[in-house]
Amino acid sequence: MTWTKVLTLGMLAALVTVHAPVLAAPPAGPETTLKAADISGKLFPEHVFFRGQVAPVQMRNTAGIRLADDFYVLAGLVDNSGYAADLRQKYQAYFISEVAIDIGGQKLQPGAYGVGFIADNKFVVMDLGAHDLFQVTSARDAEMKRPVPMQVTSSGGKYRLYHGRDYVEIVRAQ
Repeated sequence: MTWTKVLTLGMLAALVTVHAPVLAAPPAGPETTLKAADISGKLFPEHVFFRGQVAPVQMRNTAGIRLADDFYVLAGLVDNSGYAADLRQKYQAYFISEVAIDIGGQKLQPGAYGVGFIADNKFVVMDLGAHDLFQVTSARDAEMKRPVPMQVTSSGGKYRLYHGRDYVEIVRAQ
């Protein structure tokens, strides 16, 4: 072995040793809700594709869940001004889930979706082509002291995705 090879292998071993903790997966932790301040452009895209267009996300109006096994469920309000009026009524937020979840009794597979709270206390989930996948009944929390545009709260493994005072319950699917 030449000195060059020995030196190169030594430097490589030192780099791996120094950076190994950085390369390791983050340890699993407790489930937690995320606020907009916790969600960066690395975690949630600042621009999203839906129904043939790209729209900016209102990063100040994002929320989510970090599950114990380090998977995420995230939502963010979008600037939907470039869409037709009928679609703007339904498409209010971009929704990303890395795991199967249950929303109001409907199972949703991992993926990206358009969602919105619509008339008659309904929550609609659409695929990226703006096709309705399902609608569920939403609820209104009149007791909420200070509603914000988008947030997630938790209670015993169940989560509520809020848009103002309107919400739907989310649980991880079994």
